[in-house]
Amino acid sequence: MKKMYSLMTVLFLLTYACSNGKGGTDENSDSTKNAQLSEIQTLSVSNFDSLAKNFVDKQIKVKGIVDHVCREGGKKLFMVDNNSSLHVESDVRFNDSLTGSEIVVTGIVREFRVDEAYCLKMEEDNIKSHAKGQTEKELFEQKKEMIAEYRDSMKAANTDHLSFYSLEFVSLK
Repeated sequence: MKKMYSLMTVLFLLTYACSNGKGGTDENSDSTKNAQLSEIQTLSVSNFDSLAKNFVDKQIKVKGIVDHVCREGGKKLFMVDNNSSLHVESDVRFNDSLTGSEIVVTGIVREFRVDEAYCLKMEEDNIKSHAKGQTEKELFEQKKEMIAEYRDSMKAANTDHLSFYSLEFVSLK
């Protein structure tokens, strides 16, 4: 029985290796890639934040309405759905005509973490900038409040960090 199980395991591993383009023809590789692309998880903007942690550094699709394309450079677009929003960042400029359109964006989920080390660095930079006269008092105070809010949020959530998710643009449909 053990020999049969071992043989089945070896056959499975060989089949798996071949189906992933390791030893097949170009045609098989293309069909595998297409199958993998069709298996990409599709989320809505409204469930992105709650599910993003499961897809960090992985490719997904997100469906939503383009609220606007960032005027400064056009390399960010903001998608909305109900009361939720999502930032999509790109190396290329988005077309302004996308505003108001329902789209499906394929991208890679990115996580930005705010922790105590980040807060300390932000605090230090804020104090230095203000001391050098590079930051007006109002902005200095706003940054102090934001740092305090980060710390309060971490404490309330009983966690050592906050995660903010975005989508790194790959393609658009």
